Amino acid sequence: MNKAQEFETHRPRLFSLAYRMLGSAAEAEDTVQDAYLRWHGADREQIATPGPWLAKVATNLCLNRLTSARVQREEYVGPWLPEPVRTEGGALGPMETAEQREAVSMAVLVMMERLTPAERAVVVLRDAFDYGYREIAGVLDSTEANARQIYRRAKAHLADGRSRFEPPEQPRTDLLTRFLEAAALGSLQQLEAVLADQVIAWSDGGGKVRAALRPVNGRNNVARFLLGLFTRWVADVEIEVAEVNGAPVVLGWEAGELVAVGAVEGGEDGITGIRIIRNPEKLRFLANQSRGVSQNA
Repeated sequence: MNKAQEFETHRPRLFSLAYRMLGSAAEAEDTVQDAYLRWHGADREQIATPGPWLAKVATNLCLNRLTSARVQREEYVGPWLPEPVRTEGGALGPMETAEQREAVSMAVLVMMERLTPAERAVVVLRDAFDYGYREIAGVLDSTEANARQIYRRAKAHLADGRSRFEPPEQPRTDLLTRFLEAAALGSLQQLEAVLADQVIAWSDGGGKVRAALRPVNGRNNVARFLLGLFTRWVADVEIEVAEVNGAPVVLGWEAGELVAVGAVEGGEDGITGIRIIRNPEKLRFLANQSRGVSQNA
């Protein structure tokens, strides 16, 4: 096996690591390519264990990207949401448990924005890749005690923002179905019936397409906002339900182009959160994935 072939065996794992840290599929792909260039230029005989070596390279590349990304996201137009990725094909690893699905959910990736780059690295390596603290310390050129401390601090930050109740997949699928049925009827009352009283809707257009520049709060406001969207799209947009970031979401296609992705989060009294991604740049990776799924069907 030559160096290029050996790298390909690690590519899926490196992409998953980079995406979880960056929240961007495009940047994750660029990171993996940069890691390949480092691998290609390295002396293979000096690398005893390629997997850990590549993971360290990719992690440090992500840390560099996160430093500049923080400034860019502070200047981002409107709410920032992660790039969606189809996960039924294993693009982000196994999705067999609720914990695995939650770890790549839109809600958790948004909460990861609360963390420092080092905290994000430690959480991803520890929770997603089962690294021990000694291994994490080696990746970050830190100490085992410091890695433990960073992890505890990061998990505390994440716990502060975690939803108090997240239903299992089947009820969430039911919520999504009820939501789509209500939207198809064009009934404000039906939409309000599936929304929690304190529901919040985020819409990410990135300043490139029309989207709400601030979160929309409250059952009536969110219902009216969503009804306006569906009223404009009803004649032209084809709806598809797919597994994205470990959960069922709505894809909106117009003339063969992916124009929107909508994810819902449920609570005890209905839908508590709705995240709508409309930024065309953030939809490109998912659109290409979906076309591949369609061609292989």
